[in-house]
Amino acid sequence: MKLNKITSAPIAVLAVVLVGNASAADLAVGISRSMDKFEGTLNGEKITIMRNQNQSATVNPAFAKTSRKCPPFCIQPIHLSPGVETIGELEVIDYVKKMAAGDDSIVLIDSRTPDWVSKGTIPGSTNIPWTKLNPAKGADPISVSEILTGRFGARELEGLWDFAEAKTLVLFCNGMWCGQSPNNISNLLRFGYPAHKIKWYRGGMQDWEILGLTSVKPKS
Repeated sequence: MKLNKITSAPIAVLAVVLVGNASAADLAVGISRSMDKFEGTLNGEKITIMRNQNQSATVNPAFAKTSRKCPPFCIQPIHLSPGVETIGELEVIDYVKKMAAGDDSIVLIDSRTPDWVSKGTIPGSTNIPWTKLNPAKGADPISVSEILTGRFGARELEGLWDFAEAKTLVLFCNGMWCGQSPNNISNLLRFGYPAHKIKWYRGGMQDWEILGLTSVKPKS
């Protein structure tokens, strides 16, 4: 089978620093009691990761829908698989902070299809659609191998996988009703990826948007 190269790439290279507590007059809505916002550089441009300061703001209409047909849009469990840690927004931001500080052992993965990613994603994320790791959706062994070795740091030795130096993967999709990141995780586990190196942001973009956190659109 002819190799189709994976063209998904990091949406942005994010450099970010923690900003000290601002006064209530400066920032009415912080991220947590100890974290007001992040400021940094995104593709050479200054950015800010913070919550929406408009306290009358409502959720993005793209994530306001409460009922979707199940299956496939069924509620996901809290614990997806043994060894896979479920995390929240503060943990995601902490991983982004580590990435910005130069830790290249972490990959933040948006598992959604490009049409959803175009609506906005978490700064610093890489789009690897769930179909790219799913043999049932046409992902061939060579393409999967290219992702595992070229993107995730795994090594292939005489037909066997070595994940000793594999990266920590932080995956998300649309939210607690979305199966795209669970599908990516399920396939990674099938390939032998260590569960302890997989983190799952269950709330995904729906929770991210509900909390008014900054999202970015990929550059065309």
